[in-house]
Amino acid sequence: MSEINKSLDITEIRKLLPHRYPFLLIDRVVDYKEFEYLTAVKNVSVNEPQFTGHFPQLPVFPGVMTLEAMAQATGLLAFKTFGEAKDNEIYLLASIDKAKFKGQVVPGDQLVIKVEYIKNRRGIAVFNGYAYVNDLLVCSAELKCARREF
Repeated sequence: MSEINKSLDITEIRKLLPHRYPFLLIDRVVDYKEFEYLTAVKNVSVNEPQFTGHFPQLPVFPGVMTLEAMAQATGLLAFKTFGEAKDNEIYLLASIDKAKFKGQVVPGDQLVIKVEYIKNRRGIAVFNGYAYVNDLLVCSAELKCARREF
């Protein structure tokens, strides 16, 4: 018997993440399983503000924004795994390790972000993150996030 995919639309994502335009980088979660994984998509459009300066003649989605999209995906999986935040709580990015860029992301691409839960120790959750375009790995990293009050 196969398991039903769990998904999140943009309305549900906005309830969990505090990010807003132009910095909300997850358009949809297509599947997740608590304590295991989450798969999300980010549709890259030439109309996004970063392309006016990065780079006007050859628009390339900044690598740090790919990492940020991966970090946002870890926050979503953390909330789904450990419970939704109170009004004064947020997941903050604690570290990025072993980041590697293997390809470019350009307007028109759909960035598929996959994060895998590794462990939680003393309130810091550890994830492996991967970003793909057309099934080709463009970025990978180990990410840590921590739930904090603000």
